[in-house]
Amino acid sequence: MKHLWHQTRSFPPAVRMLMANQFAINLAFYMLMPYLAAHLSGGLGLAAWAVGLVLGVRNFSQQGMFLIGGTLADRFGYKAPIMAGCLLRTVGFALLGWVDNLPALIVASAATGFAGALFNPAVRAYLAAEAGERRVDAFATFNVYYQAGMLLGPLVGLALLAADFRLVCTVAAAIFALLTLLQWRSLPARRGTTDRTDATPAGVLAQWRTVVANRPFLLFSVAMIGSYVLTFQVYLALPLAASDALGSKGTAVTSGLFVVSAAVAVTGQLRLTSWAKKRWSPHGALVRGLAAMGFAFFPLALTPSSASTGVIPALAAAVVLLAAGSAVVYPFEMDTVVALSGDRLVATHYGFYNTVSGVGITLGNLITGALWDFAQRHDALWLTWGALTTTGLACAAAVATLASTGRLTARPPQHVVA
Repeated sequence: MKHLWHQTRSFPPAVRMLMANQFAINLAFYMLMPYLAAHLSGGLGLAAWAVGLVLGVRNFSQQGMFLIGGTLADRFGYKAPIMAGCLLRTVGFALLGWVDNLPALIVASAATGFAGALFNPAVRAYLAAEAGERRVDAFATFNVYYQAGMLLGPLVGLALLAADFRLVCTVAAAIFALLTLLQWRSLPARRGTTDRTDATPAGVLAQWRTVVANRPFLLFSVAMIGSYVLTFQVYLALPLAASDALGSKGTAVTSGLFVVSAAVAVTGQLRLTSWAKKRWSPHGALVRGLAAMGFAFFPLALTPSSASTGVIPALAAAVVLLAAGSAVVYPFEMDTVVALSGDRLVATHYGFYNTVSGVGITLGNLITGALWDFAQRHDALWLTWGALTTTGLACAAAVATLASTGRLTARPPQHVVA
């Protein structure tokens, strides 16, 4: 904690504000979202398809709109989308607790998702601009606050849920309202280093063409898709494995996996980043971190699904290695996006990158789920774990190839005129 405190204080006030802001965002988000499905089905009595629709609308309105959020941030500055996103999430979370009909719930869910699409690219672009040459350290520290919010949010939500779900929503909305006010009063207005009115492409389509014309950035975005598919397995394949091997006890084990994953990131992020910086180049750190994420699933491939006593250690090893690999990758990944953007239209690049990742997660989950069903029918779950291991190694190989051919070298993207 002392190291985190000194590291945080070494950054400018705006960066410290963004880190505290992200902690509060995740605290409020994760105190509510893990319990929303149960509220919709049990508290409001919605059918399963309706619950899926509400949750799906939230995911689509965030993942599908990241590019819009990034575009707005580059055109109007970073502060406005951050404030607008927090204000919109205030309204969305309040509605989720106080409305009980499906159309209103869909509107609230869409507002909650689009809010994330507004502030996420803007926050990361703002952080990169303020941190300057210390981007890697800034993103590493930022991720500690990000993960800490994820770790504490469900615990706070569970405590509030003992009273009422509406109280959970009200407190979460109040946090976002407070964030909106604090940013309005204390967060300086900020634009990218070259994203002034005279340097920005004349129209939105030209802005998007500039990003799409940046071939090294596109190749890197595609190469990194698998890393997001692997990270998401904490929510899909690993809980399925726990449930399959342990039955009703699998739920408790799954909760423990979430805690372990976040705890590894909170306690190890700064040390792992410092260790990686001393030993490897940024691209070398990415390759090794991606390989570690892939190998995280290898112990499960060697563990028979029927051996319940052996599954828990294998799951724990997978989560620890996956979280450690992700911690190594994240700051260098975020820094590479900025470097490949040439410090122009950074938020738009982040928005596009997140959109590509979101599409990849959706397709990856469909494939992983289908493979799981096939493997389970044929008593060959090692196929799923082998495929996930191969995915991580393929990502590592793709990034290594891009680096060796010079395609990850920082360069300004081509300016395409509308």
